[in-house]
Amino acid sequence: MSGRLELRRGTVVATEPLTVAVGDERRPAWADEVLLGEMREGDEVVVNVAALDLELGSGGFDVVHVNLTRGLEGGGAPAGEHVIKLNYTSLQHPVAPVEAATVARFETHDVGGKRTAEADGTGGKSPEAAETGAPVAVSVLVLPLHGHLAPAAWAAAQASPGIQVGYVQTGGGALPGSLSRDVAELRERGLLCGHIAAAPAYGGEHDALSTVGALDAANRLGWDAALVGPGPGIIGSDTEFGHGGMAALDSAHAALSLRLPTLLSPRLSSSDSRQRHLDVSHHTYTVLELLLAPVDVAVPVGEDSIAAALEAAPGTHHLRHAPADLDAYAASGLPTTTMGRSLAEDPLFFAAPLAAGRLLAE
Repeated sequence: MSGRLELRRGTVVATEPLTVAVGDERRPAWADEVLLGEMREGDEVVVNVAALDLELGSGGFDVVHVNLTRGLEGGGAPAGEHVIKLNYTSLQHPVAPVEAATVARFETHDVGGKRTAEADGTGGKSPEAAETGAPVAVSVLVLPLHGHLAPAAWAAAQASPGIQVGYVQTGGGALPGSLSRDVAELRERGLLCGHIAAAPAYGGEHDALSTVGALDAANRLGWDAALVGPGPGIIGSDTEFGHGGMAALDSAHAALSLRLPTLLSPRLSSSDSRQRHLDVSHHTYTVLELLLAPVDVAVPVGEDSIAAALEAAPGTHHLRHAPADLDAYAASGLPTTTMGRSLAEDPLFFAAPLAAGRLLAE
């Protein structure tokens, strides 16, 4: 049975970083200002203290539930919108589904077994594709966790400057689209062309009601490739199936159902203290075992033992090898730590998405 919400009253005592006084304690906090509005010093708020009280590694802060000082007026629902995300929770709110927006602009049909889009003579295609009539088929890279996003996006851009790569945020980790600093930085650098939050995630630049809908919309919007994976943090229960890594199974099936080229970035580690995540994580083994159709799996060049382990995994999946430029990525200024380990301490973790991003751009 689910536990009750752990809600406490508090007062905002600082905004950079956001800090809330709860009783006599000053506690780090985060507020989804897209939903709740601006936070100012002195505001009376209600915070959810569950993650911080449980000492969760990926949730070391309280989450503002409502701003009692300035958050009760509301911003008003977008005109004509009647579709809800976070439905039947106290945070339900209307969205404009990207599926509806793109279907209103495009008509689709199948060409040679691949979905295409046509509107205004381009159908969301690149100019070259529009001229040749080539079918649209966004390539999909399924990520096991959020730490793969920045290396994969960077590697794709290095391999193919100008490639249009977007991010589809799924369940399995943090749900708010505004939480990730990585997404914000990648968008600022032009390494991501867009961000779709697929239910249950919400609050991206676009909102989709399903991962299939998000990928179909990405196709229509003219993305060349989509990085599909959870937001920051990952949920887990120390069981075979009860963890956020299972989102990769759903994401891969969504891509395969649309007949899109599907590549998997495996979760690897050379120094994780947990045996189940060392070398090839059990998260990746489980997904490969349960997939209903083969996918491509990225393998960093030179990692022969990893290749052998993946070759032995269940299923008839196809291994694809590519180099991982760890030194260049380290100099990029993008994130180089995972769960407290640096790139130098755990190079294999970063090698996987770097190889995968390069393959995505081929």
